[in-house]
Amino acid sequence: MPGIYELILIFGIVALLFGTKKIKSVGSDIGSWIRDFRKAVKEDQDDNDYKNKSDRIIDIEDNSRKDKH
Repeated sequence: MPGIYELILIFGIVALLFGTKKIKSVGSDIGSWIRDFRKAVKEDQDDNDYKNKSDRIIDIEDNSRKDKH
């Protein structure tokens, strides 16, 4: 793993090659991607919780129908 001086050197070279504006825009793009990913994961978990509850309701109804016949 590179030390602090190597990381500073690498960052300096990257800043010279791409410019600081490009680095800022890439950083903000990555941040928005991470936020969108977290939001999608949370929505998926909420959907799964809803589906699991509805499955339980269907199972109860199915069992009550079997008992009546």
